[in-house]
Amino acid sequence: MVIVLAVIIAVGGWLWLGRDQPRPGVFRAEPTSAFYAPIDSRQVDSAPLTLQEVFTPAVQTVGSMRLEDKQQFTDCDEVLWGASAEGCTQALRATYQGGAMVGQFVIFNLSDGRAADALVAALGKDGFVRQEVPFEATGSRAQARAMGHYVTVSWVGGPAPAQELIDGLVKLDGLGRVVQSRIVAVT
Repeated sequence: MVIVLAVIIAVGGWLWLGRDQPRPGVFRAEPTSAFYAPIDSRQVDSAPLTLQEVFTPAVQTVGSMRLEDKQQFTDCDEVLWGASAEGCTQALRATYQGGAMVGQFVIFNLSDGRAADALVAALGKDGFVRQEVPFEATGSRAQARAMGHYVTVSWVGGPAPAQELIDGLVKLDGLGRVVQSRIVAVT
């Protein structure tokens, strides 16, 4: 009886606290594809990502947003709420701000494409990335892509018009091109 009560309290607490976590107003999820097959496993692409590799001088400004902060995590679950990144060894996160728009970009380094697809699916229903810079999430837009054993999450929000948010999301999502250089390196 005590165990059942503890489980009920734990689940209720998780559901209650989970409501306070922001989710994007519009979300698009994309599983990995055959294009990323050369890097479907971290075994063939074992070098960890670096902040310098992902956030080069060329991406200090993305559209109208400027890079404000970048961080690296070895515990990927620190960047998530309500979902877990099974087999993840690192997450790199950057925040951008400019005008009426705020954005964040996260790239996760998972064990393989199946784990990447599972994380993308979980982001669509169970949880999401933690919001590093506060902005009103109801009108925000986000995209998560599995790319071989990587997952990128781009998220923009703020009081900007919808078209500006879409343009900002497209530009922020372009940071994921770093994964293509990994394909070239292993082929």
